[in-house]
Amino acid sequence: MEHLEQRTKIAIMIAIMSTVLFSSINMTIVGTSLPKIIAQIGGMEYFDWVFTAYMLSATVTAMLVGKLSDMYGRKVFILIGIVVFMTGAFFCGTSDNIYQLILFRTLQGFGGGMIMSSAFATVGDLFSPRERGRWQGLLGATFGLSSVVGPTLGGYIVDNFDWHWVFWIFLPIGFLAFTLIWRLYPKHDQVVKEKIDYLGSISLSIFIISLLLGFSWAGSKYEWGSAPIIGLFSLAAFSILAFIFIEKRAKSPILPLFLFRNSTFTLSNIAGFLIGMGMFVVIMYTPFYVQGVLGRSATVSGLVELVITITMVISSIIVGQLITKFGRYKALAVLGTSLMAVGLYLNSYLTATSPLTQMLVNLVIIGLGLGITMPVFTISIQNSVKHKYLGVSTSVMQVSRQIGGTIGVAMMSMIMGNRMEDRLQDSLPPQEPLPSLGDEMNVQDPRLLMDPGQLENIRSGLPSTLEPAFDTVITTLREALSYSVTSIFFISSIIITVAAFITLFIKEIPLRTSNIDEDETDNNDDVILKVAEQNT
Repeated sequence: MEHLEQRTKIAIMIAIMSTVLFSSINMTIVGTSLPKIIAQIGGMEYFDWVFTAYMLSATVTAMLVGKLSDMYGRKVFILIGIVVFMTGAFFCGTSDNIYQLILFRTLQGFGGGMIMSSAFATVGDLFSPRERGRWQGLLGATFGLSSVVGPTLGGYIVDNFDWHWVFWIFLPIGFLAFTLIWRLYPKHDQVVKEKIDYLGSISLSIFIISLLLGFSWAGSKYEWGSAPIIGLFSLAAFSILAFIFIEKRAKSPILPLFLFRNSTFTLSNIAGFLIGMGMFVVIMYTPFYVQGVLGRSATVSGLVELVITITMVISSIIVGQLITKFGRYKALAVLGTSLMAVGLYLNSYLTATSPLTQMLVNLVIIGLGLGITMPVFTISIQNSVKHKYLGVSTSVMQVSRQIGGTIGVAMMSMIMGNRMEDRLQDSLPPQEPLPSLGDEMNVQDPRLLMDPGQLENIRSGLPSTLEPAFDTVITTLREALSYSVTSIFFISSIIITVAAFITLFIKEIPLRTSNIDEDETDNNDDVILKVAEQNT
C-alpha cells in the first residue's frame, strides 16, 4: 500500500490511531472505575478476572491474527476487531453481575487483540522501513496517551455519572474509525491461498494461556509449589513442545520457526521481553513506594506515574522522527535500554525519607528510555523480515512484551514478599514481636499502607495506650516495604542492563526505502530464511 497518495496514507493512519486510542483507553479507563462498579454489581472475589480475562483473550488473539493478517490482509481483521470490541464494550455497560462483565471483557479482549496486532503492522504496509519511525512513534504515543486520560476519566465518570458510560462514552470514536477504514483502506489482493494451521494455533493458545495464568496466580491465589501452578506450568511445557513439533511439519505455520534463525528478530524479541519485565515492574510497584512508603494519597501516586507516561510519549515521538531522518536505530536501542537501567538503579537508592522529587527525576529518566525503546525494536524486527511476515513478526514482539510483563510482575511480587518478611523478622528481636492490633491489621500485608486515610481512621479508633504500638507497626512496615520495593528496582535494573547488553549484538540492517526491496535485497539473515523456507 506504499503506492497510495500521502493524503490517503495520513487519513488511514488517523483512522488507525483513533482505533488504537479507542481500544487502549477502554483498557486503562477500567482500573480506577472498577472498584465502584464492583460495589454495585458485586463479585469482589472475582475482581482480578476482569483484567485477567481481557489480557488472556487479547494476547492469544494478537498472536494468531498476526499470521492470518499476513494471509488475508489487515483490513478485514481491523474491521472485525472494531466490531467485536464495540460489541463487548456495549454489553459490558449492560452487565448485571460480575460473570457477565468478565464474559464481555473477554469478548473485548478478542477485539482488542485484533486491533493492536493489525494496527502496528498496518504502519509497515503503508510506509517503507525508513518512513515507519515517525508513525510507530506516534502510534506508541497514542497508546501512551490513553494511560494518561483513561484512569482520570474513569474516576470522573463513576463519581459524576452512571458507571455504564465508562464503556459507552467512546463508542462514537469506534464508529468513526470503522467508517474511515472501511472507505479508505485498500482491499488485500491475496496471491496464494494458504491452509490455516489449526493444530499450531490451538497448541500455541494453550501455551500462552497456561503460562500467563500460571504466573498470574502463582504467589497470589496459589503457592508456587501448589498442584494448580505446577499443573499449569507442566501444561505450558507440554504444549510448547507439541507446538514446535507441529510447526516443523506444517505447510503454513502460524509462527514460522525459521524466523528465530534471524539474529535481529530473535535478539530484538529477547530485549522486548526483558523490557516488558522492567516496564510493568515500574508501573505496578511505583504506587507501593509513593503510597505505602511515603504515605502519599492515591491521587499523588497517579500524578507521579503521569510523569513517566508523559515523558515516554514525548520521547517516543521524537525518536520516531530521528529514526526516519537518519535511518539508524541500534544506537537509540542501546541508549533507551541504558537510560531505563540507570533510572531503575537510581530508584534502588530511595529510602523512606527520600523526597518525592528524587523519584520524579528517576521516573523521567526511565520514561525517556522506555519511550525510545517503544518504536525501535518494532522497526528493527519489521526491517529484518520480508514483508509477507510483517504481521506475524509484529505480533510476536507485542506478545513477548506482554509475557515479559506478566512474568516480571509475578517474580517481583514473590521477591518483594520474601524480602519484606525477612526484613520484618530482622526488625525486632524474637522476644519482641510486632504488637497485635486486631484482625483488621495484617502486619505482613503491604497493602495495609496503601491507604493513608484508612490508616488514620484505624489509629483514631484505637485507645491512646495502643497508639505508640500502632506507630511502631507502621514505621516498621514502611521500612520493610521500602527495603523490598527498592530491592525490586535494583533487580529490574540488572534485567534491563542485560537487555542493553543484548542490543549491542543486534545487527543494524540499513532501513529500506521501499517495501518492494525486501524481496530483491539479500543479507546474511535473508539467505538463512530462504534456505529454511525451501526446507520447509
